Amino acid sequence: MPDGAEDVRPAGERRKIGNSLLWAFGVTAGLLLGAAVAAWVTWLGVVVGLAAVAVAAWLVGGVWHRAGAAVTVSFGGLALMMFASPAVYEGYMGAVGEPVDAVVVQVVDEERRRGPSMFCTLRELDGERRVHRVSQQENCFGQAKAGDRVTIVKDPLDLLDPRMPDGPEQEDSRRITLAATVGLTALVLGTTVYAGLRRRG
Repeated sequence: MPDGAEDVRPAGERRKIGNSLLWAFGVTAGLLLGAAVAAWVTWLGVVVGLAAVAVAAWLVGGVWHRAGAAVTVSFGGLALMMFASPAVYEGYMGAVGEPVDAVVVQVVDEERRRGPSMFCTLRELDGERRVHRVSQQENCFGQAKAGDRVTIVKDPLDLLDPRMPDGPEQEDSRRITLAATVGLTALVLGTTVYAGLRRRG
């Protein structure tokens, strides 16, 4: 809009735009919050994320009467939670994590049908020589064997389990996770805004 020009759109249209943007950012923020909490307490993060999905489905499908957009937001939100949780964890640990030397004590594949199946037991080499048992969620994918010395990254607040270093073939998977998180965030945000602007009733 040129400098000095007035917004000639009706007040109702401006409210609709503002309302749509507010809901879109709120739903997306709820999903990302759930993903972040899931890295700390899995069940709590899932509850927060599913609540955000439920609100989005009710709003877009029930209040705004945009069924197709509601399906897109719901499935996009569920997918976003799956990708965003490891992305948030990796980003946080990469930004503030503290490197600590450790030795791999044991690597076990329990072949579970549900949940992580591979577990690594690590013992710190400095200080109290604390022992940690981490799973695939903390990057235990068999890239290190028992007896190997590794540099793990610890949470300075000690809320999250340490993260193991990447293996030689894991850089691509990290890029995919980040790209999927960004893409799904844009999908949920954009679809919710579109549904709000094109609402019926």
